[in-house]
Amino acid sequence: MRFCTVVFGPAIVLAATFLPYPRLHAQQADPAATITSPAQSIPEAPTPQVELAQAVEPQAAQQTQTQTPAPAQPGQQPQTPAPDQSSSSQTSTSSSSTSQSSQQPNSQKTQKETAEEQLKEQETQRVAGVMATFNTTRNPDALPLSSSQKFRLFFKGAFDPWAFGLSAFVAGIGQAEDSTPEWGGGMQGYGKRLGAGYADYFMGNFFGNAALPSLLHEDPRYFQKGSGKPIKRVLWAAASTVWCKRDKGGWGPNWANVGGNLIGSAIGRVYYPAANRTVSGTISDGLTVSAEGILGAEVIEFWPDLARHYQHKKAERQARAMDAANGQKQEAKPEDQNKN
Repeated sequence: MRFCTVVFGPAIVLAATFLPYPRLHAQQADPAATITSPAQSIPEAPTPQVELAQAVEPQAAQQTQTQTPAPAQPGQQPQTPAPDQSSSSQTSTSSSSTSQSSQQPNSQKTQKETAEEQLKEQETQRVAGVMATFNTTRNPDALPLSSSQKFRLFFKGAFDPWAFGLSAFVAGIGQAEDSTPEWGGGMQGYGKRLGAGYADYFMGNFFGNAALPSLLHEDPRYFQKGSGKPIKRVLWAAASTVWCKRDKGGWGPNWANVGGNLIGSAIGRVYYPAANRTVSGTISDGLTVSAEGILGAEVIEFWPDLARHYQHKKAERQARAMDAANGQKQEAKPEDQNKN
């Protein structure tokens, strides 16, 4: 653009100067007329040069006028150009959007860290120091778990020594009752029962506490009530098998738990004897596992009360023993004084 202005600008100015104004050339050709008639009106001076310059580069002229401050008169302070309101508004808008975008990830990160801290606390919970209760929370406002956290919580419980110990105990009961005669007795029969029992535990919890809760957006944890009337707490624990909390905060049917138990029972038909591969047997085993879950929830709900009651009784016995020991010392002191 600047190259075109430099090259063609003078040509345009010359053309505009000589072509549109023939009166000027006529007057210049007759100087006598100009001298003898001084009162005659003089034609206006040609001004296309300024207009052409402004037409070629209007934006540059405007910027020069706006950026160049007017000369200060004597006794007045120089005026500083006012800042561009559009640029300042755009700057404030961009800064506000940047601050909002930076605050949103920070809030999400804080929520994720809080959920992680709550999960780590749950991973240390046990009943009587033995029974793992990782899928239990005492916080009614606990943050929902992500899918990865649900799977991690499942694997934490599945590979805990409690899971193997419980499977070994159940296998011992089945061995004593000869629940599956096809497997026989001895160590071979016990090993089959132990493997089947742990496989049932693993598959049922995999679908009931990890896979289905992630798909259905259900919380696989048991929310411990911890206070209130005993009958309400009993019903609360029993209902946890068929009623659970949602990831969005509401409550609804526990499809994941019941469905996971049935799926685990159906998969178990593969390694069970052919006599047990029936629809009725599959449904019966799935519902049995769900009923066992009710018993486990009752133990988890009331175990803190039992522990506090035991500690209170223990403290009372220790206090009575200390009082008895202090009484014996006080009785022994007068006898010692009489002897002296």
